[in-house]
Amino acid sequence: MSIRREVRLLRHGRDWRGRSTVPRSAEPHVVEPEEKVFPTAWARTPVAVAARSVLRKGLLKPVAWRQITPVIEGAEYLDGVRGPVVFVANHSSHLDTPLILGSLPERFANRVAVGAASDYFFDVRWRATLTAVFFNAFPVERYGSKRLRSLAIDLVDDGWSLLLYPEGTRSEDGWMNPFKLGAAVLCVTKGIPCVPIAIRGSYAAMPRGRNWPQPGKPRVTVRYGRPLVPEEGEEVRAFRTRMAKAVNMLAAEEDLGWYDALRAAADDRLEIPGGSQPTRPGAVRDESKGEGEKAAETADWRRVWASTEPLSGRRRRVWRD
Repeated sequence: MSIRREVRLLRHGRDWRGRSTVPRSAEPHVVEPEEKVFPTAWARTPVAVAARSVLRKGLLKPVAWRQITPVIEGAEYLDGVRGPVVFVANHSSHLDTPLILGSLPERFANRVAVGAASDYFFDVRWRATLTAVFFNAFPVERYGSKRLRSLAIDLVDDGWSLLLYPEGTRSEDGWMNPFKLGAAVLCVTKGIPCVPIAIRGSYAAMPRGRNWPQPGKPRVTVRYGRPLVPEEGEEVRAFRTRMAKAVNMLAAEEDLGWYDALRAAADDRLEIPGGSQPTRPGAVRDESKGEGEKAAETADWRRVWASTEPLSGRRRRVWRD
């Protein structure tokens, strides 16, 4: 075989025997088009803010308040707070966002943007548009995309407060999952306060899989806590732990009352979500229980059963300093 013929074969992707060097099963490389981010800047224009205020007061809040019995506590802690701040809450129901937005003071409700999962709320245009209109939502990538992470920073720089759910998704059984680092990183790097919020009863009122609240106007509580300010030199993981502890202490007030929940937090008896195991909101460690009893309590059906228990109609009278 001449050298010229061999060169010709190699140029056409074949070896000196005339056989193809690429397997027949190999598919040609195709460059994946870059995923487009749904634009949400229009939802923060003055016209959109005014329209959203009307929708919140005239539709969203009246409908939600008519279907459930909301109890809002601790909103007085926001009296001296100036934005931007990061509101963080446990997340177990689609009721959580309407409840928080409906209970915030007007100066915050009009200047808060809600982080929403990009792969769920922004996968189709009609749902993305409604989410942006009603909640001023912006897409958050739950799987670590750096492209979307900068949106939260830009919003804070523009003076917007944020509502974030550090668990990353709604709980499947009403229990709290470990907090991710994103909200803590934002607070520490920007030096802005975090306002913890605990929601109890929303899973029982409208658990995952339902599109409308349960009948009977179930009771749901929303408790605001004192703002947490990152300390000088505080690490991100330490601040995340403080956030999770504050949320769980607020959740414990439903069962223990304000003073006993404060004592449990001071004695380090509150269970903080971490590792692979979820934590019941407001749970306090019981050292008298053996490992078998603790394992039984964390069984899937037991978690769902505990989360669907209706909240007591009794309201505790508490004294706050």
